[in-house]
Amino acid sequence: MNDVDELKEYLLLHARVQGMRPEQYHRIVGAVRTDDERDPDSWTARWCAEAELHERAGQLLDACRAYNLARFPYVDGPVRRRALDNCVAVFDRWRHEHSGIEPLTVPGARGEIRCWTTGLSDGARRPVVVLMGGMVSIKEQWAPLLPLFDRQGFAAVATEMPGVGQNTVPYTPTSWRMISDVLDAVSDRCDASRAYAVCLSFSGHLALHCAAHDPRIRGIVTAGAPVDAFFTDAGWRADVPRLTTDSLAHLTGRSTDDMTEWAIDGETLDRVTVPVHYLVSRRDEIVPPDEIAVLRRHLRRLHVRENDDVHGSPHHIAESRLWVVRSLLRLRGGHRIRVAILAALLALLRLRTLVRRRVPGTTSATGGPSAPSRTTSPNVPEKGTADHGS
Repeated sequence: MNDVDELKEYLLLHARVQGMRPEQYHRIVGAVRTDDERDPDSWTARWCAEAELHERAGQLLDACRAYNLARFPYVDGPVRRRALDNCVAVFDRWRHEHSGIEPLTVPGARGEIRCWTTGLSDGARRPVVVLMGGMVSIKEQWAPLLPLFDRQGFAAVATEMPGVGQNTVPYTPTSWRMISDVLDAVSDRCDASRAYAVCLSFSGHLALHCAAHDPRIRGIVTAGAPVDAFFTDAGWRADVPRLTTDSLAHLTGRSTDDMTEWAIDGETLDRVTVPVHYLVSRRDEIVPPDEIAVLRRHLRRLHVRENDDVHGSPHHIAESRLWVVRSLLRLRGGHRIRVAILAALLALLRLRTLVRRRVPGTTSATGGPSAPSRTTSPNVPEKGTADHGS
């Protein structure tokens, strides 16, 4: 059974990423008393009730968001299982009303990878984006963003980490191969030789490992991705939120006391020669600060943006979305005017954050306390470069 206070605190980020207003989130979680799914005031019961209200009103995407939160952080019983099934079914109904999003199943020797896709075609050979969240994020959380990539001229595939949602592939030290499997599956309907990974948190770890072996990956955009220290420092893991270690234990099917097999060694990182755009949260309570130093030592084309925030930068969501799009366009090349416009918008958002910090009692645009952001690191990189917002 999950700690209710941790659920309330850490899942606000996922609610905000989906576009949920903070007041709506707090209204619902304020009535949650337990994580016992048999209780009408449980986490799952309250979120399922909210989802059903939206579904009856025909607000399918809002219903999908609420069902998604109901099954957080992972399926551990029949109620969360129904919430996940309902989430997928409602999203399927919503995407039928919004043409351009199609399902894809990638079969494998050890399980199936379920995806939502856009922009795949037997004619146009677009570059492809693989979009994936972390170890508690299902593809339905990110799939509504697929039309954004389509408008920028990309084919895109939204999927989920091994063991998450409908992905039945087990989470092991070699799970990074699933990204190559996805590229294989779509290679006849896009230009898979020009693939870009927008993989956040723990899926960023998969993308970095895969890029060391699969030359089709031309660039990576990630945020808060563990690399080495998280997996090798048992003392650090002992102090991370229980929600994190419980989720890892669920995915791996084993204790998290020893995870050294998952660490990416320096020799492997040295083989990652493509550009990597990495967002650091300087008060990250999950990913150790040593990780960025490891990347600076080994990645030749590292671009870093830093926010003064916790894991996932929940108080910088608007900035982070712009940063992802700008980073992706920079990786692809060209689009200088669009990149310049996005850089200007990022600068304005950063300035607004700084101004709000100086006014007592103000909050950020995301509904949380204002927190400063910066784009340069206090450390001089050995190989990587700092991102100055250009």
